[in-house]
Amino acid sequence: MTRLVARLLTAIAFVMVAGCARTGESTPRVVVTTNILGDVTRTIIGDQAEVTVLMKPDSDPHSFGVSAQEAALIEDADLIVYNGLGLEEGVLRSVEAAEQAGVPVLAVGEGVDPIRFTADGTAGQLDPHFWTDPRRMAEAVDLIAEQVVTHVDGIDAAAVRTAAATYRAQVEQLDSWVQQQVATIPPESRRLVTNHHVFGYFAQRYGFQVIGAVIPSGTTLASPSASDLKSLTDAIKSAKVKAIFADSSQPDRLAQVLASEAGVDVKVVPLFSESLSRSSPGAATYLDMIRSNTKAMADGLNGR
Repeated sequence: MTRLVARLLTAIAFVMVAGCARTGESTPRVVVTTNILGDVTRTIIGDQAEVTVLMKPDSDPHSFGVSAQEAALIEDADLIVYNGLGLEEGVLRSVEAAEQAGVPVLAVGEGVDPIRFTADGTAGQLDPHFWTDPRRMAEAVDLIAEQVVTHVDGIDAAAVRTAAATYRAQVEQLDSWVQQQVATIPPESRRLVTNHHVFGYFAQRYGFQVIGAVIPSGTTLASPSASDLKSLTDAIKSAKVKAIFADSSQPDRLAQVLASEAGVDVKVVPLFSESLSRSSPGAATYLDMIRSNTKAMADGLNGR
């Protein structure tokens, strides 16, 4: 009799554990590739679903990859949110495999009227760095919210849409604030030299001229030649550029060398251009990132 009771208790325990496992598996999950879009998605969803962000703070979106465990999470997601337009080069294969297996995916960059690179090795290709224009990020908020409502079971659609509307209003206010800060920069000083071509959307939105990039490409995985650096040095001298902006997550050695080679007083200013950061204050959120970058640009181009 004792043995029978023991077996029954064991069977009951097994059923309870299995039931808990099924409950855990049924928890809706949204997987987001980049931490910028991860911050936006978490803000929209709140605690209604588990949001897994693959890209760690202070990472390079062009080169980060995923573990086998993370690849499995991608395959089991209720929705995958990714930047697209060729940004996540190390993750795209996993995203495409999941899509072929029937997982809903949202390539956000494709839905926000992307522009094309206009210079150097990536000329003509679609530019993935849309988040530097808050107006396009406001559009992205709506895209993400609607895909969450459509594909994630158990979500309170009204709550998601309300959260998205609130956040979109904050992004639109941010756009107005950036315009005010840019107005403090003389038009003749609104000239950008960056680590690679990352601020095309920002330049288009706020009236900047992109003089060039240390790495003449839309990806950090490319490398400049000696002639590339010489051409950029000449452009810096001709345009009287006051600052070179290097991504905070990337070594700025090339930018420092270029500033030295230019033979003029050019500052190298770090920006949080492609990743959120653990630095505080800095870029813990998307809103923080844009504010920090705008202030750094204004200070650098105004000679402060």
